Amino acid sequence: MTLRHPRSRALRRTGVITALLLAALASYGWAQRGGRIYVEPNAEYDGRFTFVRLQYTNYGRGGWAFDYPAMERNFMTILTDLTTIHPHVRESNIHTMDDPALARYPIAYLSEPGYWLPNAREAEGLRTWLKKGGFLIVDDFLLNQWDNFERSMRLVLPDARIDRLDVSHPIFHSFFSLTTLDGLHHPGTPSARAVYLGIHEDNDPRKRLMVIINYNNDIGDYMEWSGEGWYPINFTNDAYKLATNYIVYGLSR
Repeated sequence: MTLRHPRSRALRRTGVITALLLAALASYGWAQRGGRIYVEPNAEYDGRFTFVRLQYTNYGRGGWAFDYPAMERNFMTILTDLTTIHPHVRESNIHTMDDPALARYPIAYLSEPGYWLPNAREAEGLRTWLKKGGFLIVDDFLLNQWDNFERSMRLVLPDARIDRLDVSHPIFHSFFSLTTLDGLHHPGTPSARAVYLGIHEDNDPRKRLMVIINYNNDIGDYMEWSGEGWYPINFTNDAYKLATNYIVYGLSR
């Protein structure tokens, strides 16, 4: 992926993302301890950007919490260094979809939607948040998990049209200007090539993107293990580029 930096502050960084990754960010380890998910306290609201992860009923899996909290900490460290957003780095939030406090935050992340099935209150809460300007990042699912995701998304936005996005979409140029979307795949299945889809306000591609969908991909996993050398550096770099673009887009639309 060729990148072009629109911000002079980022240009001053030697090697930009690669150098940051080679600094070996501290790993926070697994969020699941002894079969239970350890949830850290939410950041106290102060107006600063806070990474928000959505919680849902697990149905035997901890999918909503996969890559937590190491992914958040690593990503917010990168975001702090590349941009002027100045987010909470050592803290992040977890909210249910019907939590009124979710209205304070413009962007939320949904992991493993292949195992997500919202109830009526959760669907209504997420729908209200999206229509009031919320921006949802959907990540970490593949292949036969699509049907459950689409069924669940229809409970939230019954009339939504899910569009396949190409590299010309503004979201892929909001910070890094990407020239291709080829390269990434789901970490667990190399044959599952990444596809990027979205839901636009009023189903109008000229209006804001409400939901970005990383299908056959898991940028959260690439970011979680970015300091451990598990994945090729270009995969990790590409995940950070996409994630940074998503945040900048969500905050500027």
